[in-house]
Amino acid sequence: MANTQGPEGNYDPAGSTQMFRAFVDEGPQARQQQAAAPAGPRIGLIIGIVVAVAVVAAVAWLALA
Repeated sequence: MANTQGPEGNYDPAGSTQMFRAFVDEGPQARQQQAAAPAGPRIGLIIGIVVAVAVVAAVAWLALA
């Protein structure tokens, strides 16, 4: 990692000041766009879970019938 210095010139080995500034400069608009992006895979996951539950229910029904 790069050695960075904080605003007072103190050594910051993790670079957390730089990461925080990048986070703040990003602004709320970029965070809202990132949050809206993964909706597609989430819907696929929900559909997959519903199908898996339906298959398990069908197998259990056939086994008990």
